[in-house]
Amino acid sequence: MEADEDVPTLSAETFAALQEFYAEQSKRQEILVKLEADKKLTENILFDENWQLSQFWYDEKTVHSLVKVIDKVLDDRGKVALISCPTLFVPLKRQIGDRGTVTLLEYDRRFEVHGPDYIFYDYNNPKEVPPDVHHSYDLVVADPPFLSEECITKTSETIKLLSKDKIILCTGTIMKDIVKELLDLKLCEFQPKHRNNLANEFSCYANFDLDSVLS
Repeated sequence: MEADEDVPTLSAETFAALQEFYAEQSKRQEILVKLEADKKLTENILFDENWQLSQFWYDEKTVHSLVKVIDKVLDDRGKVALISCPTLFVPLKRQIGDRGTVTLLEYDRRFEVHGPDYIFYDYNNPKEVPPDVHHSYDLVVADPPFLSEECITKTSETIKLLSKDKIILCTGTIMKDIVKELLDLKLCEFQPKHRNNLANEFSCYANFDLDSVLS
């Protein structure tokens, strides 16, 4: 028997999947290197929505309103965690500048281009975040990707793990009762909107008077 016969071979399907994986990885690295070289890591890098990941980007008015609220309530040297709401990341970084820290926790690895401000996050593993960020954020803003009790419940675990003060949660209006039960957040008058209108009505919840801050 030839020695080569003992070497396992990949199926055509597996080989194609590996090629796709390495191609995507190479593309992300290429983008990151170029941005670093051009000093453009602070630019608004917004990829197309991936509906398979239940991604629906906020419209400009919503982004402006939420950034305004965060900027007003954040103290100097404050820390903000954004869970599954990447459209806020760059506009918020631009607004607060060096007076605060913004961290994006996101499942979509395309956002790794934001470098050390990005943490991979899967709501299915709500406690798998670095220990050094536990209870370290003055404000946590979250937008769970799915309108389900399971997703809200697990995301709430992460919110509690990260937060030490204020919380903003954007999700469906139908989740009002469970949001109250899990996080004791109040329904706001402010309503988030998306670039592509969604069939489900969306609402904003907070543990402080968000509407007064916006007025």
